[in-house]
Amino acid sequence: MMVTFSQVLKQPRVKKIKKSPSPKLKKNPQKKAVCLRVLTISPKKPNSANRRIAKASLTHYQTKLITKIPGESHNLQQHSTILVRGARVRDLIAVSYAAIRGTFDLAGVNNRKTRRSLFGVKKIS
Repeated sequence: MMVTFSQVLKQPRVKKIKKSPSPKLKKNPQKKAVCLRVLTISPKKPNSANRRIAKASLTHYQTKLITKIPGESHNLQQHSTILVRGARVRDLIAVSYAAIRGTFDLAGVNNRKTRRSLFGVKKIS
């Protein structure tokens, strides 16, 4: 059903503003961050494992965020530089960012054959 002109005058049409899933990146695809602390946490109820995460601080403005370190094993330490992208991790509470493997101080995953681009592994020919 169409809205009449008098109805539009009473209550104007309002566009819904889409909320960003990763607001701390300020509409950038990736941001550089400095690792403050590397630790492991356990996921929500049905899953069980020790997930590796890093508490990081964005370099340009002092915003702290929790990032997941994807893949098997890592060489990340305190004060090392990482590149952060937005990535919601469903089974970890308050983790909505992920570190990008193979950039800055975070090395790629060793002996990785599948999904190499996500884990920063060069093709061996």
